[in-house]
Amino acid sequence: MDYLETLRVFRTVVESRSFTRAADTLAMTTPMVSRAISSLEKRLGNPLFDRTTRQISLTGTAERLYERCTRILDNLDALEAEVRNETREAAGVLRLVAHTTATINMLVPLLASFKRQHPEVTLDVTLIERPVDFVADGYDVGIVAPYMLTSEQTVTRLLESIPQVIVASPAYLDAHRLPEEPADLAEHVFVAVSPSIRKSSVGFRTGAQEVSVALSFQVASNNPMFNREMVLQGFGLGILPEALIQDDLKSGRLIRLLEGFELTERNVEIRLAYITRTLMPARVRVFIEHAVAFFERHPGALHVQ
Repeated sequence: MDYLETLRVFRTVVESRSFTRAADTLAMTTPMVSRAISSLEKRLGNPLFDRTTRQISLTGTAERLYERCTRILDNLDALEAEVRNETREAAGVLRLVAHTTATINMLVPLLASFKRQHPEVTLDVTLIERPVDFVADGYDVGIVAPYMLTSEQTVTRLLESIPQVIVASPAYLDAHRLPEEPADLAEHVFVAVSPSIRKSSVGFRTGAQEVSVALSFQVASNNPMFNREMVLQGFGLGILPEALIQDDLKSGRLIRLLEGFELTERNVEIRLAYITRTLMPARVRVFIEHAVAFFERHPGALHVQ
């Protein structure tokens, strides 16, 4: 393996934080990746990774090498593409992460239409609702809520905004005074979004002023569908996606509260996220283009029915 290819292996290991994931990405065996890194360490006279049974971490030498070799490799790739003047076919593994609840309706139609157009791309899809690091976790692209993004290297594009409303069950309201203005919420308990995801307060815009009310809760989760069920059971008020509870509102199983007051964070944004590079892999580029076009053709696709 020549020196440039060894540097490419090194960069892939850094970006995936795993010899095994790097091997999968490069269509190599894990021992081949390990030998390439050992060869590079011998050439440089310094260790590049601190290895444990569960994970690897970069040494100071590796951090400096990664920053500089990435620029060199990207520039070489860009130069080669310009000289050849060719369009590479979309192929290989596309690793996609998506917000479970928000994408439940649209993910299969989106990916099915993409796969029909690009049959050589293999899809590796992860559905979660926790924060992710695109570099460390090895994802190419995501359809995520802003709180899920932890890496400063990601760029995003808004796909859709999902309205939220404050609701309660009739059983809860039978046992508690109906809130008539934002300040009344201080007397109530909520089924809340986990504090690690969203601050435990709700804001309202009243004229030129904004009012913030701290939320009290005894149940919190990262899943709107779970929160909906707990609100239906009468365990507190909920701030839920409007489309998720449309049937509950129509049937009277849930009652909308404080309709005359505007929430300062009424909408939850869902964004397309990816790591930008000088030369983006074709499979990532065509998926971004496909996803943007899909949402332009299907506004409201993320709304849970």
